Amino acid sequence: MSAVAEHDPYLLPLPGPGTPVICGDLIVGASNRGNARYSDPRWPLDLLSGNPSGRRTSIVWSNCPAAFEAELRLAVWNLINGQLRPSFIKQKKKRAMRQRISVSHLYVTVLTWMDLASWLAAQGISTLAACGPDMLDAYARHLAESGASRAKVEKATAALTRLWAFDQLSARPCGIGLPRWEDIGIDDYLPAATPSGGENSTEPLGEATMGLLLVWAMRMVDDFAEDILAAWAEYRRLMDIGANTPATLQGLQAVRDFLVPRIEAGLPLPAIANAGTMRVARHYLADSVGANVRQVDQVLETLLQKRQRGKTMRRPKRGPFTLNLSGSCPLNAPIKGTISDRPWRQAIDFDEAATLLRHLGTAAFIVLSYLTGMRPGEVLGLRTGCCPDPDRNGGSGHHLIRGNEYKTALDEDGNHLSTGMERGVPWIAITPAVNAIRVLERMVPDGALLFDAAAHNMSAQRSPATGAITDSTLRDRIDVFVAWANECAAAHRLDHEVIPPDRHGAIGTMRFRRTLAWHIARRPGGLIALAVQYGHMRTAISGSYASRGRGGIHDLLDLETVRAVADTVADLGEDLATGGGVSGPAARHVIKTAVTGPPFAGAVINATTAQRLAANEDVMLYENPNAFLLCRFRREQALCQRDGISDAPRLDRCRPQCGNVARTDRHASQLRERADFLELQGAHAPGPVGDRLRGNAAKLRAFADHHDRTRITLQEPTG
Repeated sequence: MSAVAEHDPYLLPLPGPGTPVICGDLIVGASNRGNARYSDPRWPLDLLSGNPSGRRTSIVWSNCPAAFEAELRLAVWNLINGQLRPSFIKQKKKRAMRQRISVSHLYVTVLTWMDLASWLAAQGISTLAACGPDMLDAYARHLAESGASRAKVEKATAALTRLWAFDQLSARPCGIGLPRWEDIGIDDYLPAATPSGGENSTEPLGEATMGLLLVWAMRMVDDFAEDILAAWAEYRRLMDIGANTPATLQGLQAVRDFLVPRIEAGLPLPAIANAGTMRVARHYLADSVGANVRQVDQVLETLLQKRQRGKTMRRPKRGPFTLNLSGSCPLNAPIKGTISDRPWRQAIDFDEAATLLRHLGTAAFIVLSYLTGMRPGEVLGLRTGCCPDPDRNGGSGHHLIRGNEYKTALDEDGNHLSTGMERGVPWIAITPAVNAIRVLERMVPDGALLFDAAAHNMSAQRSPATGAITDSTLRDRIDVFVAWANECAAAHRLDHEVIPPDRHGAIGTMRFRRTLAWHIARRPGGLIALAVQYGHMRTAISGSYASRGRGGIHDLLDLETVRAVADTVADLGEDLATGGGVSGPAARHVIKTAVTGPPFAGAVINATTAQRLAANEDVMLYENPNAFLLCRFRREQALCQRDGISDAPRLDRCRPQCGNVARTDRHASQLRERADFLELQGAHAPGPVGDRLRGNAAKLRAFADHHDRTRITLQEPTG
């Protein structure tokens, strides 16, 4: 009796033309595009991901060279539905691989396979069986010489290794060769290292742009939201009642009585813009006269037919009647919001309700993204109820935002978890962020995503899209919001509140985290929109990640802090080289740091190097532009640390008598400029206020004079 072959769970079956592209329990997402079949020309991947803000991707087979399509269809189907053997994964000690990969990683892997096929076709090769180790070596050299970054080439070679590994599990192997780099290492195949891209290389938004953008976003959420939501409710009521009002003879006559005399007299009719064309506001008119919206259509159609047949109505001598579509449609919704103590508008028009609601959602996204430090996908993944009111009896008293993480979510086997997982540590929410969440919760159904795509699509034809608003849609909406805010600023003659364009280009959605980190690192105490809140921003936001090591926004904070310190050390070195002086208890140490500060020189500062440098107290100098001083931080003598222990200074609590303080000639000059300004203010202020301002000015001048008397220079011994 022959032995029965043991079942191998990693070997994949051979699919047929009608086999689903995504099989069984791998379907975790929702999509209006459905599941494709093996023979279909396009394979949507939406169902593989439970990330509501995940990018909608499809594998389009017309992009694959025809000679390789059959082989790659099977290879991609195996990649989607299979997983690598644990024994193979354990062998990958030099560079880790996962049994299953995320949807975005899968999509890029398939693009790499198609690019290999195109390159092979250009070499006159028409089958993967002819792609052995030599051809793979040649393709890797082609990638390295193409100008691609080291990281991109490394990912591409890993994708080719994955192609070989899945071929070992295929019901019909193509016979592609094993890449040599799996035996001898990958380094010789890669170009030289370059600074990393992505979020760490994204430029922060300029202060003027971010500050005024935040002013308008918060104004929208805090001051205008009630008016806009009331107008939207009235808009929806009119849309519903116009369609559901019974069609009676009295209603029909009421429409005629309203329209005919106005058209004859050329008076304005209530109108809206529809696809760039002005049209009669049918629902608004129907509600105004108590008719059904179809009766408005009926009367307008009758009038149009009469005009076409030449059976015109009585009309004034000025000629044939036309529809004067210049009338407004003010909604019956109160205006309570103000700008500079004046109503921000007289009324919200029927035609504006949807646009303003869209701007409100965009403003809430801006506030949440900037004031929490979340990634765009994390914001878009939030649901109603994510930020309950705090339990002040035994709780922290802080509002906490709970949501899922997707980028770093892994299952127990270390594979990417496409459904995401709840963060172990919630985000801290300050008041403006909580306000934004409360507004969003009123815009979507209970239990829905705060940025549910269907709820945020205010068009007459509801979108069938599932999940959250896409990143590209939000980028466009932010640009439109900026244009609207600037129009509003001009209308209210607030020229100083016009949002200027950022010198690095479009605002986008990815730059808010980086900008927040930049401001925490370089503007302690806060100079844009939330000065009071920023006093504890580093502690409130980054501190919530402490139990996770240096994860979350802490990486960006380290990065921005080290870059700020690098700039400070470089500027100080230049000043000292030209005879500049330093004063204060930490002066000698500061000079020594500026002179022996090579850890920053020429270094590519990324998250890893930033963490290492930030941990080195001997090289870290913190600039405090508000207190006109430098801080050479030593925890044991820091006066800002009396109520807690931290690994960074609380620059919003700097005290001149602290042993960590140092001042430069530039700081002394700034102290005197500030003193002049305060004296000028004091001269025009009432008695007690003026005395206080002049007293502060005298104190600042005393600090500057003390610097001049005690400053030391580079030529003096630093000890």
